Amino acid sequence: MTSGGVQADVQGGTQGDGGDTGRDLGGFLRARRARVTPEHVGLPGGPRRRVRGLRREELAQLAGISVDYYVRLEQGRATQPSPEVLDALARALTLDTAERTHLTTLATAGRGPAPEARVSPLLRRLLDAVADGFPAFATDHRLDVVAWNSLGAELLGGLADPPRRDRNNARYLFLDPASHDVHPDWPDRAAEAVGQLRVAAARYPDDSELTTLIAELTARSPEFRRIWDSGEIVMCASGTKRLHHPRTGTLTLSFESLHVPAAPGETAGLVVHVFGATEGTKEAAALTALATALCGRGPSDSAR
Repeated sequence: MTSGGVQADVQGGTQGDGGDTGRDLGGFLRARRARVTPEHVGLPGGPRRRVRGLRREELAQLAGISVDYYVRLEQGRATQPSPEVLDALARALTLDTAERTHLTTLATAGRGPAPEARVSPLLRRLLDAVADGFPAFATDHRLDVVAWNSLGAELLGGLADPPRRDRNNARYLFLDPASHDVHPDWPDRAAEAVGQLRVAAARYPDDSELTTLIAELTARSPEFRRIWDSGEIVMCASGTKRLHHPRTGTLTLSFESLHVPAAPGETAGLVVHVFGATEGTKEAAALTALATALCGRGPSDSAR
């Protein structure tokens, strides 16, 4: 697969330049239709069925739309379905919240220049201000790490050292074996990265840098290709994650993902990822010890 001039669709294939949003929507609908068993939605199944999941006419009936219209949706010949149709399809396909959002994005995504997000001086100061015991970093929609504090840089595999760490999280996860050591729950982190790229690809179909990244990962990483082909949407905004550092061992940390809206004149925002630990726990003590060890290195330098 070439790395330029291609658009990855929701099934992991490619389209030519100027990829068609309708085909992306159709691919997503096909993948979700194949996932739903007839028995799950109250329809008769049986061993003689040749179709995996629901038939087109069954899904159309469940959603209360004509078979012809649904077929045109899957084939990319019908565009801009109404919110009512999208809601009916989401219910019939038993989509979760993240999948519903993705369905709407696919159906309504516009076209335009590649989005860019700016790291404001205030955001850089904020990241440094919370460095005492709170590893933090910021990513754009391509999963480029665009800002960080010293503790976040160290805990996430050496972000401040470009030769040591690719500053694109997806490329780091799938192309650098060291990421498996940093992330004991690597399969979960990999699925999240693919889910975020899938959502970004639907939202910004004209972003050539994002298209090139997805094409590169598809060509170079069988694991990325496998997860992408599954069509799953995995999003995680808060909870706990395990991280491993040679000095502290494996730590189970709480985290929050905070969305920074796009500034005036920009088309994409950032996501700030902040990690922490409850006071009095071994994780809190380990973060404090690591932060103390890093003090002699000076403040973080999060400029690219």
